[in-house]
Amino acid sequence: MNLQATTDFAIMSIMAFAACAWIFFALRKNDASSSAIGSHGRRNLLDNMIILLARFALGLRYRIKIKGLDDIKSKGQRGILFLPNHPALIDPVIMISILHKNFSPRSIADELRVNLPVIGWLSKRFGARLIPDMARDGAGAAEDIKTVLSKTVRGLQKGENLLLYPAGHLKWSREEEIGATSAVEAIIKGVPDLRVVLVRQNGLWGSSFSWASGRHPGLTSNMKRNFKFLFLNGIFFMPRRPVEIEFYEPEAFSQIVDRIEMNRFMEDFYNKRAWPNTYVPYLFREGGGIRVLPEPEFKKIRGDIDTVPETTRELVKEYLEKLTGVTDIKEEHLLAYDLGLDSLAVQEVILWLEKEFGFLQSSTESLKTVGDVMLAAMGKGVSSGLAPLKPVSRKWFLQSPHNRMLSIPEGTTITEVFLRQAKKNPGKVIIADQSGGEKTYRDIITAILALKPLIEALPGSYVGIMLPATAGTSILFLSALFAGKIPVMVNWTSGPRYMAHSLDLIGVKTVLTSKILVNRLKAQGIRLDEISNRFMFIEDIAGSVSFRSRLGAYIRSYLNWARLRDSEMADIAVILFTSGSETLPKAVPLSHKNILTNIRDTPLTVLSENDALIGILPPFHSFGITVTTVLPLCTGLRTVYHTNPIEAPVIARMIKEYKVSIIVGTPTFLSGIIQASTKVQLRPLRLAIIGADKCPDAVHEAFKERCPQANIIEGYGVTECSPIVSVTPEDYPKLNTIGRILPSFEYRIVDVDTGKNAGKNRAGMLLLRGASVFDGYLNYDGDSPFVEYEGKKWYRTGDLVMEGEGADGVLVFCGRLKRFVKLGGEMISLPAIEEVLSNHIKSDNGEGPVIAVEATTAEETPELTLFTARDTDRATVNNYIRDAGLSALHNIRRVIKTDEIPLLGTGKIDYRLLRERLNRDLGPAQK
Repeated sequence: MNLQATTDFAIMSIMAFAACAWIFFALRKNDASSSAIGSHGRRNLLDNMIILLARFALGLRYRIKIKGLDDIKSKGQRGILFLPNHPALIDPVIMISILHKNFSPRSIADELRVNLPVIGWLSKRFGARLIPDMARDGAGAAEDIKTVLSKTVRGLQKGENLLLYPAGHLKWSREEEIGATSAVEAIIKGVPDLRVVLVRQNGLWGSSFSWASGRHPGLTSNMKRNFKFLFLNGIFFMPRRPVEIEFYEPEAFSQIVDRIEMNRFMEDFYNKRAWPNTYVPYLFREGGGIRVLPEPEFKKIRGDIDTVPETTRELVKEYLEKLTGVTDIKEEHLLAYDLGLDSLAVQEVILWLEKEFGFLQSSTESLKTVGDVMLAAMGKGVSSGLAPLKPVSRKWFLQSPHNRMLSIPEGTTITEVFLRQAKKNPGKVIIADQSGGEKTYRDIITAILALKPLIEALPGSYVGIMLPATAGTSILFLSALFAGKIPVMVNWTSGPRYMAHSLDLIGVKTVLTSKILVNRLKAQGIRLDEISNRFMFIEDIAGSVSFRSRLGAYIRSYLNWARLRDSEMADIAVILFTSGSETLPKAVPLSHKNILTNIRDTPLTVLSENDALIGILPPFHSFGITVTTVLPLCTGLRTVYHTNPIEAPVIARMIKEYKVSIIVGTPTFLSGIIQASTKVQLRPLRLAIIGADKCPDAVHEAFKERCPQANIIEGYGVTECSPIVSVTPEDYPKLNTIGRILPSFEYRIVDVDTGKNAGKNRAGMLLLRGASVFDGYLNYDGDSPFVEYEGKKWYRTGDLVMEGEGADGVLVFCGRLKRFVKLGGEMISLPAIEEVLSNHIKSDNGEGPVIAVEATTAEETPELTLFTARDTDRATVNNYIRDAGLSALHNIRRVIKTDEIPLLGTGKIDYRLLRERLNRDLGPAQK
């Protein structure tokens, strides 16, 4: 048996201990949580055996020196709150191994981290109280956390002990930062005579279980790695890391009234003699000895505050003043120290941002200053918070020795092409995300075989999918196709009114979604009652697949794909929805032929087998479904997904960790990533494919400065055209153009007024026809989207373009004829907002319109403005918008009172005059 096999066997033999250790550091949630195992007062033989095993294993690597614990024991062993700093994932194991014998402390655990086999059993056995995840459960989690804290206080009053990490997370630097966390204050107020013991841990900063390397410390990978080192050192000869743990019971700590003062007292104690980043060799024969390494550099990132319009700044300041009672708030004020906001309060800020401005936010750690909140309100906040990443499997980085250009196999359906591509290399890793890890083609086939019978049993021909960009979403999309269903991609950002209309329009009876997403939407105040009876949660689906079905699917994935090859399916591959730029959204059916033609049209010669793509666009976007979902699966382009396109710091780190060479997104998302990144993080990039809106010159320049090795390819697309219509060539990128029309299209540019050919250098309406163009809207009785021209039927895009004098066929995008603006990657209809408000703000006796909605002309930060001849305010009109079921992206940012709404000679509103007035009243940053 070789060394690798011997080591792996040894590792498997002690996995029981690894599972036990898991529970010890499953507890690191923000201030209401801790990271420790606890017992609820019982000590028996099994508990003691687990602790003894842990102490034995720890002694093989750590030389632990304990100070002050005897003094604590001599004063009694009940009713004690232990408050340690948190340098590494391993320190809760050490703390429990020390405290269990005499104190048996309880703990508070994040249910997401302990809701696993063995770990869940251990957490119950040791009496851990579980709290929900704030990011997942939103506002409801805050109440549950308060309930757990109340139970904890009652336990302490009865004499229980508690181990609680005041910071609520691993420290990210040599010094501990507690900020304004409130759990300690809340507990002490509930138990005034409580004994408080501070615990200073030194020696673990620099461990592979800490942030000292600048990388997120992966739990499983580090344990496996360290167990291997243990055996390579003959078990007993591994170099030992010095660790010092000091217990200190300060007098009158409970008498400190101010929370910030209390937290700073703890920080001062923890950081008074904080040891530096220390490396201890892993092998006894390794040279160099114990040595101090440089501290990690975590860049404090800021977006450009100057781009935030004054109206938005005032709204944020007004809200924070009301929340905190602090006046004269400045952009540089720290939320924790200057405003006294703990993580629960910051979560309230996040929920307000999502409800008020409509942009999904990241974690509480992403907001440090008032300026961060302002940037987040614009949907492009770049924070200084660290976003943890799980380690990437080595399988992801396996390279093809040939590195051939990508190609798409023959086939008339997406499923046929996918199977042909999968057959070439079933073991190839093709998709990944941080939640489920890496998936090979065979993994996908296995999942489809297991899910196919469940989806086949769903009623109706359509199945809704309401999920963000993940590997699992891609698998569900394929599973629906193989089950003979037509996937309907649900746009949750459009608001409940548009969602309900879209589902009713084509009779969707079931929507596959996630409890995490639904809870997040509810926390934003979005009422889903009208459609919630159609939800089927993927968390429940996963639990309903029996072991027998999983095993059968796994075996068939190796032996026989006939069930998939023989699947019958409709001509329609997917249904997307328009933005509702005129009235309500229209259903856009795209056929297998539409999408495959569009993919074959794209310049695949710029993509190779060793390229890797990051997919951040949601699959309800036409770009998201074609370019980042179907194209990778059918061409073999490795793709890693991230659910939230505005989490720029996370995306920047993923580009580095996954060695991503291609990114597809909007200018807004790319701009945020540039601001959030370093050159090192974006070094793997060689190509950015940008669509959905014109890419500003400033973004081009910033990208070239940050990624001199990479190019930007701009594209122009239309949902009804599957969606890519034109792209700029990589070897001939012309700034401010949308490139050449793809080969399968015929196009004409016609004068809007005369309907004749517009000619060179003149803007005109773009008409298109070809195999990528859809056949028409479903269940729609409005005006046809097609027009007759030169004896042929053409799709009328509604977009104005111009063709230059040269023969290169490069087009320039001139604008949209319809009145809508782009916010957060979504098309926001100004007429739709006007329609809602006109039902409440009405004119008298035919006096003419009394409202008009316009937007500032800033490319990246347009603000919706209501002009009105009536007395009203933002809160009132936004309530009207919310009650109508429109999303918070439609909310009015500014109300301007005017004597009358200006009209053209035709009787229509003179929006040009309103825009001029709006831009005249604003500063350069707001225009």
